[in-house]
Parts: sequence; C-alpha cells; structure tokens
Amino acid sequence: MATRTSSDKSTTREVAGHEVAISNPGKILFPKPQFTKLDLVDYYLAVAEGALRGAGGRPNMLVRFPNGIGSESFYQKRAPEARPDWIEVVTLRFPSGRTADEVVPRDAASLAWLANLACLELHPHPVRAEDLDHPDELRVDLDPVPGIKWPQVRAVAQVARAVLQDCGLIGWPKTSGSRGMHLFVRIEQRWGFDEVRRAALALAREVERRAPKLATSKWWKEERQGVFVDYNQNAKDRTVASAYSVRPTPDARVSAPLSWDEVDSAHPEDFTLATMPKRFAKIGDRHADMDTKPGSLDALLELSARQEREGQGDAPWPPHYRKQPGEPPRVQPSKSRMRAEKYPLIEVSRGKNKKEALAGLAAWKKGNARIAKHLKPADVLVDQMRGRSSAWYRIRINLQHVPEKLRPRTLSPTRKPG
Repeated sequence: MATRTSSDKSTTREVAGHEVAISNPGKILFPKPQFTKLDLVDYYLAVAEGALRGAGGRPNMLVRFPNGIGSESFYQKRAPEARPDWIEVVTLRFPSGRTADEVVPRDAASLAWLANLACLELHPHPVRAEDLDHPDELRVDLDPVPGIKWPQVRAVAQVARAVLQDCGLIGWPKTSGSRGMHLFVRIEQRWGFDEVRRAALALAREVERRAPKLATSKWWKEERQGVFVDYNQNAKDRTVASAYSVRPTPDARVSAPLSWDEVDSAHPEDFTLATMPKRFAKIGDRHADMDTKPGSLDALLELSARQEREGQGDAPWPPHYRKQPGEPPRVQPSKSRMRAEKYPLIEVSRGKNKKEALAGLAAWKKGNARIAKHLKPADVLVDQMRGRSSAWYRIRINLQHVPEKLRPRTLSPTRKPG
C-alpha cells in the first residue's frame, strides 16, 4: 500500500490494485479525539478482512457524515453516479416498489472508497448480491430502553444464545457500538424475508417468555421495558451497522465482534477506531468461522407455528410498510382509546438532528420542572424519523409516572426539524 499526496491536499492510496482518491484527508470527523477522514480510511484498511466478512458481497446503504459527527448526516440508498468503474453495484427493489443501485464492496479498495465518502458505518442488507430474495443472515438486535445498564444487555444476550442453541443455531455476538448488542446468525438461503422475520419474532417472544423481567418483544416504545429484541430488523429493506462499523459517538466506538467468553467482561467503550486495529492485528476476527456453519430456521418456524396456535399471531411492522395479512391493528397504545390512559404520551420536541431535539427536551424540562421530576429514564422516548434520504428526531414523554393533576392535556413541540 502506497500513499501519494497532491498539491490540492488530496491523497491517493493504492489498494488491491486500485487507486483510491481521498479528498480532504485532513477533514476532522471526530472533534474530541481529532480523528480525520484519513484516519477512517486507515482504520478500514487495517480491519478490512473482518469488515468484508460482515458487509462484503452485500448491497450496502450509505450513511454519510460529510462534515463530521457534529453536523448533519444523511442516508443514501443509491450509489453515487460519479464512481470508479471497479465499484460494483446491484439493483434492489424495495417494499415501496422503488429501486436503487446499491454499492457492493468486494475488497479493501471498496472500503477505502466508502470511507472517502465519510461513510462511518457499513449498513449491509442481510442478503448476498447473487441472491437478493433469500437472506443468509438472521439478526438479533438487543436494544436497551433508556436507563437499562450494560449488564442487563449481556444477560439478555445469554438468554438469546440459549434459545438459538435449542433451535440448532449459532449466534455470533458483537457490540453494536452504541448501547446494545447484536447476535448475527448465518442461515441457509432457503427462506424469504417474511419467513426470516417470522422466525426472529418467535425468537424474541421466547426470549421474553424466559426472561420477562429483563427483555421485551413489544414493538411500541411506550410498552417496552428492559431490553427490546427488535425482530423487525429482519424485515426487507432494514439494515443495521455490521461488524467493525465505526459509530458516530464522541469517542469513535466501533461495533466489535466478540467470542462468547468475552461477552461477560467486554464493554462497548473498550472498542474504538484507535483500539480496534491493535486488537485485530493481535487476535484477528472473532467471527472468522461464522460462514462455515449456516443453520436451519426449521425449529424457529416450528416455534412460531406453536405460538400462533396459542394465540400469538403477527406483530406490528415498521410504519412505512404496507399493512400485512394477519398483522394486528397498527395503532400506538397511546392513540388507542382503550389504552391511552395507561400510556399518556405527549410530544415535547422535534429537531433536524438528535442534538437539536435534545436541546428542545432540555428547554421543556426547564419550563416544566414539576412534571420532569417525576419522569424515569424510560419515560423519555427518542424517535428517529427516517425520510427518503435524511432523518429527523422527535421526543415524546410518557406521563405514566406523573400525577394526573400535573399532566398537561396537549403540548406542541418546542423545536421543529429544519
């Protein structure tokens, strides 16, 4: 690998037989540790073998932070038209009926090219470019509600692991790089998206049944407690950050593959853009063998059928999907007349990014101190609302712990997205 710096402050890297132009390599993407775009490129080159095991050969949605993590980011499903001829793309068809040519990284040069676009995270679909209709990966996303500590996430991961083992499947754990954990399961390419999602829903419900005080499969945020097992991450067109993805946190954390021996001792903050290359050079990829043992969904689908016979049918889908056959009414508990009293929600803030929305929340709390003092961490619901190419945020408050005499009847957002 060679580096050449030109007079216009760009850098060219020769990687895997390709020249990768790095524009504005000194651009600061992470202000606190002062990590630059070139640091991001070097990181992905250092962990390329593992990163490609997670995202390589798959269509990837781009999540770009062109001005660093403190500025606006955007989602980009369609590959840039101006791209090298060695960047592979494949055409995906989405539930909306639209199509998009998405990037399929195949080598380290592709990762360097993505890093040059300030793509911090790798967001692959759970399918291979050669077969877009049959996932080869089931994804168990463990998402703790506010106030839940890391040890509880670990405990739920162990329960999920046991369910998978009972079904003849192997879960490969990794930190999400944020507050949660992922278990990725390689599966045979025999089932479509709907069947994989149904299997994931069965798993989520079984985890909740075994650990009802620790985990939940409830879709609506106001109903959740503990660690949410997000079955809908297996619906078509959903992506999550893959192994070795760099996350937009102040310390530049990364999604770290773990062995099960490490799960009970590792912490998310242990793994960053600075520390992961050293770990990778020393021990390699903890998920190196995951492709050798694809499993069958038969047992989980049998569990799903048993749950259905016992009265548990389908569960809510993400809001932008068409209403599915057998899906229960897609109505938030807080908007249902029969259940609104249990989940009295008000919206208090909106923002074009999370920072702006949180500023609105802080302003609301300052002006409503008598109410705010009764709130628990899980009563603050932060929602990322995704549009076609960008996201905005809203914050709602569950007033369930606020005395009725203090509850406002209506409240308009204090901040609106730009």
